[in-house]
Amino acid sequence: MMSSNSNQQALQQMVEEVDRGGRNVTGAVAMIISVVALCWAFFQLWYASPLPFTFHIGIFNDTEARALHLGFAMFLGYVSYPASKKSNRDRVPLLDWVLAIIAAFCGAYLFLFYRELSLRPGIPTTMDVVVASIGLVLLLEATRRALGAPMAVLGTLVIIYVFLGPHLPDVLAHRGASLERLVSHMWLTTEGVFGVALGVSVSYIFIFVMLGSLLDRCGAGNYMMQVSFSLLGHLRGGPAKVSVVSSAVNGMVSASSTANVVTTGIFTIPLMKRAGYGGVRAGAIETAASADGQIMPPVMGAAAFLMIEYVGIPYTEIIKHALLPAVLSYVSLFYIVHLEALRLGLQPMQAATQARTPIQRIGRMGMGISATIIVVALIYWIGVGTQQLFPQQAFGILVTLLIALYVGLVWMASKHDDLPDLVKQDGTMTRPEVWPTVRTGLFFLIPIGILVWCLTIERFSPGLSAFWAVTTMLTLMLTRRPLQAFFRRQQVGKALAEGIKDTLVGLQEGARNMVGIALACGTAGLIVGTITLTGLGLRMTSFVELVSMGNVLLMLGFTAVVCLVLGLGMPTTANYILMATLMAPVVVELGAQSGLIIPLIAVHMFVFYYGLMADITPPVGLATFAAAAIAGEDPLKIGLQGFKYAMRTAVLPFMFVFNPLLLLIGIESWYEFVFVAFGSIMGSLAFAAATMGWMRIKSKWWEIVLCLVVMFIMFRPDWFMNHIQTRYLDAEPAQIYAVAADLRPGQQLVVEIEGMTLEGDTIRKTVGAELPMLEEGSTLTGEAAGRKRMADAGIGVMAFGDMVQLSNIGFGSQARRSGWEQGWDVMVVKQPNPSALMDYYMYLPALLILAFLWWNQGVRMRKTEEA
Repeated sequence: MMSSNSNQQALQQMVEEVDRGGRNVTGAVAMIISVVALCWAFFQLWYASPLPFTFHIGIFNDTEARALHLGFAMFLGYVSYPASKKSNRDRVPLLDWVLAIIAAFCGAYLFLFYRELSLRPGIPTTMDVVVASIGLVLLLEATRRALGAPMAVLGTLVIIYVFLGPHLPDVLAHRGASLERLVSHMWLTTEGVFGVALGVSVSYIFIFVMLGSLLDRCGAGNYMMQVSFSLLGHLRGGPAKVSVVSSAVNGMVSASSTANVVTTGIFTIPLMKRAGYGGVRAGAIETAASADGQIMPPVMGAAAFLMIEYVGIPYTEIIKHALLPAVLSYVSLFYIVHLEALRLGLQPMQAATQARTPIQRIGRMGMGISATIIVVALIYWIGVGTQQLFPQQAFGILVTLLIALYVGLVWMASKHDDLPDLVKQDGTMTRPEVWPTVRTGLFFLIPIGILVWCLTIERFSPGLSAFWAVTTMLTLMLTRRPLQAFFRRQQVGKALAEGIKDTLVGLQEGARNMVGIALACGTAGLIVGTITLTGLGLRMTSFVELVSMGNVLLMLGFTAVVCLVLGLGMPTTANYILMATLMAPVVVELGAQSGLIIPLIAVHMFVFYYGLMADITPPVGLATFAAAAIAGEDPLKIGLQGFKYAMRTAVLPFMFVFNPLLLLIGIESWYEFVFVAFGSIMGSLAFAAATMGWMRIKSKWWEIVLCLVVMFIMFRPDWFMNHIQTRYLDAEPAQIYAVAADLRPGQQLVVEIEGMTLEGDTIRKTVGAELPMLEEGSTLTGEAAGRKRMADAGIGVMAFGDMVQLSNIGFGSQARRSGWEQGWDVMVVKQPNPSALMDYYMYLPALLILAFLWWNQGVRMRKTEEA
């Protein structure tokens, strides 16, 4: 069993290598690195807070903040990451110090000389060109050290592509650019390195990574895992189910698959092996569960914050769209590990107390769920009620109540022993009781609760929401130990010192965890800058259309393969930036030309999901190597087995691209949400049973086929209903206002438009946009209401007799992002068919098939037992 100090140190070193560079320096050098990391952390806290605007000091604009952000990242990149695997890790060579200082200067150049540069835009001096050129080279080298050669090589290739433009074949040729124009575009503007990706890293990603680091440092991850054990350890295959649930919970605040594997896997993988899963299955389960942590709201890894800029919707909307697919992924993985337990004949773990009857277990579960719902509802109504009754004093009252709640929870925990070690000295484990485990760390939920409250109720920006959560987390880390020591009548001074140390280490680790992400965003910005400088994006549309022959399914398959290939050599964030820039608009455009409306968020989620799959896919997935190190098995075998488990995640993107209801797009009522959630969960379970070849007993080939049929019906009931009935009725273009006025919440305005592209080709395509509802109390009706709703969505039209033309499409609006083209003619308006039946009628035959399969396997199982 892998629990020795040497093995734990090896795993910790692996995380250090991946997330923080792996240099093990001491003395003054370690102090310098720590101070710089802390300065970066404090700068980011200040930038995310409302304090600069409250006191009118230390206000940084976006460009200045991005420059400082990259300057810190490049400095720490050179002092934290050795030049090669053979380099000495116990010291920082003089050359690296020199490179670090020069890199920091080049990275912060836009901040240091912001005024001078703003007075001569587009006219770089010799110094500007030299600094930018050196900065590009040093950025690529820092990226190579932190992220590996593939990302740096790709960055180098796009620079070469800029220079070789006039000498390339026609399909790739462009005008080219001079050195001065290249470096000015890439380094002295916000079109390249300092573009959207780095801006999101500054505004959102850093503060969320810091929150995850602080939660991990204070022991919240261990607490959540032990709660999972207490809740699920008694089930068949308990350790595997604990791995799934604890990875999902940790994934809510962690952006690293590798760190997630090490944090939970160090306990769950050995226990899964002892339970009978075997090393390969145990490692694969932990890998699949940990990688999917990045799709679990509310944090979802770094790429989710980039969607805010690329898709142009609030973060709360991204959370809403991501929620159901994430739940489906974990529900199906939970079912997979249950099926594995059945196949292997595994038995439940021993409970801490005498086993209860089923009625007692159901009663306790019902009481626990009811109590949780009551507490959550009570917190909500107290918060909202206080704001309504005492608007001026609400903040002070709520903070006072929160402090009282926190002190009370710490007092309750201090009256009992701290959490025991999960694994005993002899390697055995007894499942702990639920409530004694839960009560020891309920205060850990306060920062997460504040994050969710600020995001969903107050509708703060993600950065400001995370700032308040981090502020709460810092307060908790500084005071929790002293409070517990006070209540236990122990030494408060010693406990306070430990709390301060944990806080500083957590801030430092959060900053060092960001080095690779910031460098990835900078280098990805270099790639995006090449696309805008050379017009490569337009050529990609023609290329993908040629490869896929206009078939949307083939196009999505091509995109998935490219994501997996790129993911072998670059992190999820960089993979997402590149594919979202190159492929997402292409997929939406070619889908529209095929008459298929694909929401932009669906394509971005598609790219995001397949970027994550690279953490599992052999032969490179880092999470797989971490799991293999714990399990003591071949990484390739674990990767292949993990990919088999991850197939339920791989199929989801294809489904929600064609059926956006899975992303909760177009849901018109609460009962429709219930139908969608129920049907998709049943479809996920059917697909899991098909891939495992097992339900109650081993499945026959025709049972596997029927499971796949059920899966397809549950995920795509619209495919069948579209062959039975007409979803839309064609209306004249002049009726566009009347149709827009009658649309219900969740319904889209769908039209066919025709116009000429920049290349001179006449194209007809189908586009759609969801229109906002009129404000409450509005008296507009009929065409006037339709005109107002369209205007609010950024869509303006002009009528010339029977002809209707799109006169204005708002800049940055969802309509523009979804393919609406200004100046194009409206050819047909698609009016929702009022007599169309709901798609959910198709669930009935699917459920009947599932019931038959369950009954048939039960009959065969009883015959086998009797024999």
